Amino acid sequence: MYRVHGGAVEVFLVHPGGPYWANKDDGSWSIPKGECEQTEDRLAAARREFQEETGFSCAGDFVELAPVKQRSGKTIYAWALSGDCDAAAARSNSFSMEWPPRSGKRAEFPEVDRAAWFPLDVAKQKIQAGQRALLDQLEAVVQRAGA
Repeated sequence: MYRVHGGAVEVFLVHPGGPYWANKDDGSWSIPKGECEQTEDRLAAARREFQEETGFSCAGDFVELAPVKQRSGKTIYAWALSGDCDAAAARSNSFSMEWPPRSGKRAEFPEVDRAAWFPLDVAKQKIQAGQRALLDQLEAVVQRAGA
């Protein structure tokens, strides 16, 4: 999701929850995303994951971006959507993991611990390296739209 605010393009990003990401900032943020079931339409999966990770539904004119491959080997399919939401009100689903490691105890963590709007240049610093190309594509989409 992106918006034009005060004449500048801003991007909505989320910060992964859990202990491994707790003290990381630059290079750790992400677009809201997740797994697509084999039989699920990719755009439908993207909309579902956006809602699961933020608590917000999204609708409008989705512009498909070219897929990008992360270092992990996973391919990310994404869409640009002009919209707005209150980042401070974002609420995500949670996951369970063994914590502390090798303790035999399980702890619950939010999948996303916070969300924020960033100017495009700052978003490029905040986002995970494997997703930066999505922001370059978004920039081209916005320029073509004349925003």
